[in-house]
Amino acid sequence: MRIQVTRTGGFAGVERHAEVDTRGRPDAREWHALAARAVEGARTTPPAGVPDGFGYRITVDGRTVHAAEPRLTEAQRELVRRVLKEGS
Repeated sequence: MRIQVTRTGGFAGVERHAEVDTRGRPDAREWHALAARAVEGARTTPPAGVPDGFGYRITVDGRTVHAAEPRLTEAQRELVRRVLKEGS
């Protein structure tokens, strides 16, 4: 499974992109479950955010959803955090 996250906005307006490929990872099941929860019922169009807040584009195996602060679900928040931390 390929998970991609693009973060835009914020005070500086700097875009950040990272991705994780779960193939061969010992924790792949955990990633798959988290990704499934993060995209479940999520918006397919970018929501309105707040001034200087971050907006996110999350793509899981070709399915793209959008989220914006402060209205991320816990699963979205955790997935974004992990991908931006561990991804390349």
